[in-house]
Amino acid sequence: MKRLTKKTIKEEYLKIFFIGILSVASNISPAQTWSLQQCIDTALVHNKQLTMSKNNISLAQQKQQESKANLIPKINITADYKYFVDLPYQLMPQSAFGGPEGVFKEMQFGVPHNIGANIQITMPLYNPQVYGAIQSTKIISELNQLQYKKTEEQLFFEISNLYYNVQILQHQLKFTEGNLANTGKLLKNMELLHEQLMVKQSDVDKVQLQKEQLTTSHKLIVANLEQVMNSLKFTMGISIYQNIAIDSMIQYQENREYHVLPIVDLQIANTQSRLLTSELSTLKNSKFPTLSLYGSYGQNGFGYDEKPNDFLKFFPVSFAGLQISYPLFNGTITKRKIGQKKIEIENSRLQTDLVTEQNHMMTDNAKHRKTITQETIKNTLSQIDLATKVFEQTLLQQKEGTAGLTEVLLADSALREAQQNYLSAIVDYLRADLELKKLTGNISLTK
Repeated sequence: MKRLTKKTIKEEYLKIFFIGILSVASNISPAQTWSLQQCIDTALVHNKQLTMSKNNISLAQQKQQESKANLIPKINITADYKYFVDLPYQLMPQSAFGGPEGVFKEMQFGVPHNIGANIQITMPLYNPQVYGAIQSTKIISELNQLQYKKTEEQLFFEISNLYYNVQILQHQLKFTEGNLANTGKLLKNMELLHEQLMVKQSDVDKVQLQKEQLTTSHKLIVANLEQVMNSLKFTMGISIYQNIAIDSMIQYQENREYHVLPIVDLQIANTQSRLLTSELSTLKNSKFPTLSLYGSYGQNGFGYDEKPNDFLKFFPVSFAGLQISYPLFNGTITKRKIGQKKIEIENSRLQTDLVTEQNHMMTDNAKHRKTITQETIKNTLSQIDLATKVFEQTLLQQKEGTAGLTEVLLADSALREAQQNYLSAIVDYLRADLELKKLTGNISLTK
């Protein structure tokens, strides 16, 4: 048997460690490039907020079934046992036994042991509040479905917005890397000129400072990109450690028109108004009488436990009947509730008008922003091309000694400003387009 020494134990640990490293490395696959639709489809399955909203739909359906169950007959079984230490007294008229009229004599009746077992059935024949509750829960179920749709649309909006932010940061990162490369070339030229005593050390330091600033900016963009990616993964409902890549190609259609569809906020407002109207009707109907059918069948047992007359006998008891209940006066509580519900209905009507007017205003603003940003994107693209040409020409002139460092730095600054303006215009356009989709009811049609 091989003897374990410190050396062999160390070798075994190293072997296990490297095997584990190789196993992990073999499971690492290149990051898959996800489209916007793939991100949305994943979120529809894994997003916890959406799952909770879906559960609320099932909960509302269960409550609707519960309200309908109030129309089903109810059956109860009751049983009791009583042992009378002191039998109950009754007053008997003495005239029943030949005595004087108006004179009573207390007497104890019954036996000490009493057993009762009954089965009772109750069925409502007419109850307006039950029918009102059924109608209200049906509307609540519709309202929960609309709330789910709203949560779904909000999820589409958040996923799209985060996805666009990742794409913008990726382009910003590329621009920064290009600027770093240009600044690196400029720094080499300046160092070469300084060695030839053609420029001052301060000129070299200026370029070095610019390079360090760009490096810092690059690190900040990388950190920001990682944060936005984590937010996107969290909203999708997947692990933030899952390795995914986002398509950097920004796809958008210019002059795209959207058909105006019913917006979910307005549908929710209308459904809430219907619910309040149903609740008001139920309150008014609560003034009507209710009618129920009920019946009972059972056995009553009587027992006596003293000799020689001990016994235990059971006797049947059963009945059926109708019960009507009519509320005469409840302290004006119903009247006050009806007054409150009417005020809520008026507020609901105002809320519906407010949602409609606000949607029209925001839709017009989004269309206006979208039109402006389309022109801005075209202008900034031209500015980037022009700024790139100016920078390259100035850099060439600086090599030839016909342009100074100041002109080069100004040209580089103009190029970066044009790049930033282009990215800002893209962001504004995508946000305006996304907002317009949401306001026109097309956000769930995102592809």
